[in-house]
Amino acid sequence: MDKTMILRNVLFAFSLVGFVAACGGPGGDATVPVAEPAEATSADIGDHVVHFNAQSTDALSPEIARANDIARSKDMAMLTVSVLSKTDNKPVAADVKVKAVNLTGQLKSISLRKADVPDAIYYIGTVSIDNRETLVFDITVKPDGANEASNVRFKRQFYTD
Repeated sequence: MDKTMILRNVLFAFSLVGFVAACGGPGGDATVPVAEPAEATSADIGDHVVHFNAQSTDALSPEIARANDIARSKDMAMLTVSVLSKTDNKPVAADVKVKAVNLTGQLKSISLRKADVPDAIYYIGTVSIDNRETLVFDITVKPDGANEASNVRFKRQFYTD
């Protein structure tokens, strides 16, 4: 299986996990949180669209995790970011930086690496997570050829139990 297919499968798997995760958290006698509206997974930044997602890495298949050198763990989340040109919907290289904090203000370290495969460019990073932890991701993106950087913010809550 080539890297393009693997990365597309990763993004599809994350979308699926997002839908499943929205169906509830821990079982038993735990209180299930009230469902919130789904948050955006893309942002328009002028001539480009930024796509982003963060999901627990334990949902990755062993093959996809191995191919992307990602540890599968219920206590680890993976952030993926990609940038597409609005004129031709093709991937664009970019300078991408991210800062993540939880709701108590604790800074969570994430280093992004570029995964450049035919027909796709992804920026991937992992971060440790706790049960019911909500992370706020602040992403700064400067697509190649752009005059200035744009900022994108989103948040995700994670369930590890």
